[in-house]
Amino acid sequence: MKRIFSVLLSYITLSCIISLQALASPEDVAPSTTPSAIQASVEVATTQANSALSKLVQQLPGTKLKKMPQMVEKLANTRNKKTRDILQFLMDGDLYYLKAEKTVVRAISIENGRYALTNALSDEILAPVKKSKLRKVKTNNQLRGDIRSYIAKIDLTDEDKNVRMDAVKQLLDNPSKSGLLAVQELVTQEQDKDVRELMNTTLLLNQLKTGDHAQKMAAITQLQDTLEPAVNNTMVKMLAALPEKNKTPAQKALAKSLTKVINAIDDKRNFFGVVENIFFGLSLGSVLLLAAIGLAITFGVMGVINMAHGEMMMLGAYTTYVIQLAFPHLIEYSLLMAVPAAFLVSGFVGIIIERGVIRYLKGRPLETLLATFGISLILQQLVRTIFSPLNRQVQAPEWMTGSWVINPVFSLTYNRLYIIIFSLMVFFTLLLILKKSALGLHVRAVSQNRDMARALSIKSDWVDAITFGLGSGIAGVAGVVLSQLTNVGPNLGQAYIIDSFLVVVFGGVGNLWGTLVAAMSLGSINKFLEPAVGSVLANIIVLVGLVLFIQKRPKGLFPQKGRAAD
Repeated sequence: MKRIFSVLLSYITLSCIISLQALASPEDVAPSTTPSAIQASVEVATTQANSALSKLVQQLPGTKLKKMPQMVEKLANTRNKKTRDILQFLMDGDLYYLKAEKTVVRAISIENGRYALTNALSDEILAPVKKSKLRKVKTNNQLRGDIRSYIAKIDLTDEDKNVRMDAVKQLLDNPSKSGLLAVQELVTQEQDKDVRELMNTTLLLNQLKTGDHAQKMAAITQLQDTLEPAVNNTMVKMLAALPEKNKTPAQKALAKSLTKVINAIDDKRNFFGVVENIFFGLSLGSVLLLAAIGLAITFGVMGVINMAHGEMMMLGAYTTYVIQLAFPHLIEYSLLMAVPAAFLVSGFVGIIIERGVIRYLKGRPLETLLATFGISLILQQLVRTIFSPLNRQVQAPEWMTGSWVINPVFSLTYNRLYIIIFSLMVFFTLLLILKKSALGLHVRAVSQNRDMARALSIKSDWVDAITFGLGSGIAGVAGVVLSQLTNVGPNLGQAYIIDSFLVVVFGGVGNLWGTLVAAMSLGSINKFLEPAVGSVLANIIVLVGLVLFIQKRPKGLFPQKGRAAD
């Protein structure tokens, strides 16, 4: 028995060892579970998709128009990255084929009746040819509508949220049966909240158009909070299509619901229109604040009417342009480098102007005005000589492009939003310097009583130079901001110098808080008047209003107080 038991135990042990070796052996593992096998299967699927697309594209030159819908459907069903591009070329009317080789190409018209060619499958650039050597792949309006739906269906399953959102918006504006069916299938699978809500809006809008009375009433109730323009336009058309007299009870109920929802939507749109005007007014006020705050300092401390202040802004804008030329690979950081550089360049030029010209003309405001006006002409001509009279465009970094979409009728552009924040940062930094630093103490002392400040050993001449340089430097920073809103040219500063003086006078000479309030007020008033009377008449109304205001309050909103104010 012992012998039999030992033999049996040896047999069991040997069987276990053989089984473990079999499990560990790579030859017995299924090839489909290894990474190389998975990659190979993916490559095979991609190759098959490429082959299917290539065969279909090669058949396009010989396909008649009545068979094109079936051909386009087959193209749309191929899982290939090039499928969408080919369908887009076909919808845009850019898909041709060479008569001789039957090669399908994308053709774009260039000069002298010639067409630039690109292979539709490989993207290979081909030699330009005349139109006589090409023939367009046949399409019609109905086929283009089908293609639009297929493209939308491809986009609805894209990994990028923005692509899916654009596809749903296209279906919302131009609905199609196949596209709506695709939305209905995918709406429950959509993970992104914004895309899912827009999909539901698209389906509800279709229900409002095609449903029975109960479905229409339910759709109106669910669409009352949406601000999509397509929804509002559809409701307005439906209300206008109802008869004015002899309505049925169902039509009366429908008209009542439509009127109520349309009025509610209009109220919301008007509210966001007011908010948008406030935003644009604050952005304009921020530009005026940066342009005027430096002038407020120099005018308040020195009493100098600096007609070259606009050219300091121009120098700041050109500094931004030069930095982008010097560092073309650092566009994203160019503005961050341009702000201190523009401050130093414009501030240095301002100190030179004060030391070389203005200090010899103290107490003579008319001569100072004429001298600074002459300096402005010199700087303009200098820039024309160096950079030419043509306007230069400064490229905006990617983080300043685009907008923050709050809802379909209201969005905040990033460049203006950043400008508002930046101008307030500059304002409060300057306010901190003037209130908490020794330089600020000297500046305030000289502005209030120059003789007393000199009696207390404050070097008023150097305070004037530093103050003028500080004001000019801030004007240079304003030029960096303006480079993101308009083209850079020799006359850039002339468009803002008058508005800067208006802001300073309206707010109160030498008062920073007055400059802030005046800049934001004038910017907002201007933007509210422009839609009603136009930009030119709005400026005239603002100017006339300021003249009447100064007649009543010659020292502005926030005049200086104390014995030195007089």
